[in-house]
Order: sequence, then structure tokens, then C-alpha cells
Amino acid sequence: MTTAESGGLVGVGRDDGGVDVARREPDGTLRVLCGLREFWADPSGHLAAGPDAGTGTAPADAVLVPPVLPEARVICVGLNYRSHHAEGSYAGQEFPDHPTLFARWSRSLTVDGAEVPVPANEPGLDWEGEVVAYVGAPLADATPEEALDAVVGYSVFNDLTARRAQKLTSQWILGKNGDASGPLGPIVPAGEVGDLRDGLSLVTRVNGTVVQKGNTADIVYTVGDTLAHISRTFTLQPGDLLATGTPAGVGYSRTPPWLLQPGDVVEVSVDRIGTLTNRVVPRES
Repeated sequence: MTTAESGGLVGVGRDDGGVDVARREPDGTLRVLCGLREFWADPSGHLAAGPDAGTGTAPADAVLVPPVLPEARVICVGLNYRSHHAEGSYAGQEFPDHPTLFARWSRSLTVDGAEVPVPANEPGLDWEGEVVAYVGAPLADATPEEALDAVVGYSVFNDLTARRAQKLTSQWILGKNGDASGPLGPIVPAGEVGDLRDGLSLVTRVNGTVVQKGNTADIVYTVGDTLAHISRTFTLQPGDLLATGTPAGVGYSRTPPWLLQPGDVVEVSVDRIGTLTNRVVPRES
């Protein structure tokens, strides 16, 4: 499992409530590039900046936050891996002509290393290791090629899911927006990652045990096709995110079901992008 050439870009909270974007150096040092809105005004330029770019070093006790605009749309693709489709209640059914899309709010996102609480009335949380793509330019009525060209970076993502809430109705949004239930790794430039269609290994572990082992070549609705499809309904903006789905091995499909409990540590590793690690904790009112 190789990792990105760079440490990726992260968000750093400021004392005034704002957010900066910083490059994480191999030794863990955070080199501040610019403010969050300045970054998303020219993400390609900032991602291509040389190693000496930036305004200085963030404090050693800096608090990391997602490098995501508050108004960014987090669009998720459900049942997007052939292996995951085959393991659940949809097994044996044909894939629909269009992807099943649902939404997260940016407030549900958190970062590598953050603690994730189990919501009230849930028997636990389910893991869904994924890759997120970041849109870097406006997209309206785009072709798949134009849409893919607009992707500036990728992160490892864990779409931690409250299954009881998700399955109360046919709409999944409630179960997909628990507090801090969407951990994101650093942004890795798209040029370092390449095309997901070429196949990147994705592995999820719970307390060191492999629970998912997939490959992005198994994705049905590709990043370019999906973003182009969305852009025909609403204009995508720089900073919007697309979560690309999860492979087989989720907890609810097992017999008996296996859900994350307080104290469990879940890791998602994706080739060329990195590893995301989070601990599950009890909910505090």
C-alpha cells in the first residue's frame, strides 16, 4: 500500500474562527498556504505551488478541521461497487441507468484522528471506506471528460453510517449525517492519484482486522460520468465533494451483523492517497 508523494492538504482552525489550508510535510509540520476561501478560488494553483509556497508554519497545537467550505455540497453515490451491490438486499437486481445519490451536510465531516460518537438509539455504527473527489472548477452541462478534468484532488473517506436511522424510510439522509460521522483524510492532488478507473486498492480494518478489501476499478458510475450527470441539474462549484461509494464487507450485511462499538478503531487505506484512522466513542449529550 503506497501513499501519496506529498502529505496532502489539511484545514487548520484559526483563533478568530477562520480556517487556513496547510500542506502537511513528511515530518508532520503544517505549512500554511492561504485562507480557505482563497484556496478554493484557485485550488489548482495552490495544489501546484512549490514546496516554498506559504505564509509560515501553523502552531504545534493547531486544531485540524476539514478543508471544506461551509456551503460545499457533499454528494454521495450509493451502491456504486459491484461487490457491495451483490452482498446486500439489492443482490440479483440490475443496476439502474443512473446513480443513486444522497447528500451529507458539511457539518457532518471531521478529520483523521477525530473521535466519532455512536448516535442515541443506535446499536453501533457501520463502516464504509471510500474515496472522495473534489471539484475544482464550475461545472454546468459538462461532458464526462470535462467533469473529470475539473477534479483537483482526492481524499480517503469513511461514510460511517447509523443503519437504524438510515433504514427507517427510503430516504437515507438521516442515517448519513450523524455528528462527526464523515472523517476525511488530507487532499491529495489528482495528478498524484491518477484515474480511479485504473484501479486503486481500498482496505478497511477494524481493530487491525481486515473487513473490506476492494478496488476502485469495481466502481460502476465513474467520477466523470457522475459529476457530468449532476451538472445537468445544478451547477457544481469549486469545493463541492463527490463520495464515490464503498466496496463489499460492510457490517450490516454480515451474519450476525457487526457494528462499531465505543473503543473500536477503524482504518481506511487507499493506494496513493493514504490512511484514515478514527476511534468510536460513546455519545455525550
